[in-house]
Amino acid sequence: MSDSPERISLAGRLRNNFLTGLIICAPLAITIWLTFTFIDWADSWVTPYIPQRYDPQYYFNITIPGTGLVIAVLFITIVGFLGKNLIGRSIVNFGESILHRMPLVRTIYRSVKQILETVLKEQSTSFKKCGLIEFPSPGMWALVFISGDAQGEIAAKLNAEGEEMVAVFMPPTPVPTAGFLMFVPKSKLIMLDMTPEEGAKLLISGGLIAPEYKPSAGAPTAVLPPPALPS
Repeated sequence: MSDSPERISLAGRLRNNFLTGLIICAPLAITIWLTFTFIDWADSWVTPYIPQRYDPQYYFNITIPGTGLVIAVLFITIVGFLGKNLIGRSIVNFGESILHRMPLVRTIYRSVKQILETVLKEQSTSFKKCGLIEFPSPGMWALVFISGDAQGEIAAKLNAEGEEMVAVFMPPTPVPTAGFLMFVPKSKLIMLDMTPEEGAKLLISGGLIAPEYKPSAGAPTAVLPPPALPS
């Protein structure tokens, strides 16, 4: 019976060592797996279109991961360089004019282009901030990503009452692949200091991984507005 505490202690140390190793190895293994999965996906799209005389696999007789991805990056960069000069811009405009004449294709093309231009714009604030809104009922708060101020017809209709509206995206937990687009009054939105990456970690972990928060000296403590009383 005297050996029992020692055995329990040894088992506990082994368990702790295993969990520590799991914490170290699991993120590394998942990162490597995701990286090679993306490389293989890019190669499967690009490699079949590479002429045989330009394919390194033809000369070395081995599969070189990332060949298609590198060629795709170079091709996109060259297209971007050519698209900035007069001749390249003329070719792009001619191609867009053809797409704009196709009933279904033009709708998809315009939507995708507008989304990419908004997301990739250097001065864009899309999804660069996190916030809190009351959802689904007063006194309950949900994490959202700020898309930007309401624009167009929605802004004209909602801002008619004098309240500035903000577009927010609220993804679900733990897989934020879908969600709700909502327009909320700016006064009802509590801005957070955490980055979108930290917000995504908090969301995916179900609240287990909370980012470290260090309030600046002299900064006022944020006070949540009181919940609305039932009528």
